[in-house]
Amino acid sequence: MIRHALKLYGMAWLLAWGTAFGSAPRSASLPTFQLEMVDGKLNPACTEVPAGKRIKIELHNIGQDAVEFESIQLRKEKVLAPGAESFVVIPPLSPGEYKFFDDFHQSAQGVIVAK
Repeated sequence: MIRHALKLYGMAWLLAWGTAFGSAPRSASLPTFQLEMVDGKLNPACTEVPAGKRIKIELHNIGQDAVEFESIQLRKEKVLAPGAESFVVIPPLSPGEYKFFDDFHQSAQGVIVAK
């Protein structure tokens, strides 16, 4: 009986906590940018983003091969199968340039410019 009461109390606490701090996805209101990756090509290869704000980059692999968005500077990587879509969320950036590439197609190089 006590165990059941503690379990219900814990569930009620989690529900209250989630309501108090919001349960909507944090990425819903982020500035969002699109990146298409297709068999060794990036579109666009250069993306200008606002400095000092979290951003979301939606990745679309529209090619026939797997791709991997990777940035050593941003500490991000994401593998996408052919036809797959995903995203990465990047913390606020200082003004500057941040390189990224398709690790499976090394000739595909891009840059994010934070202004």
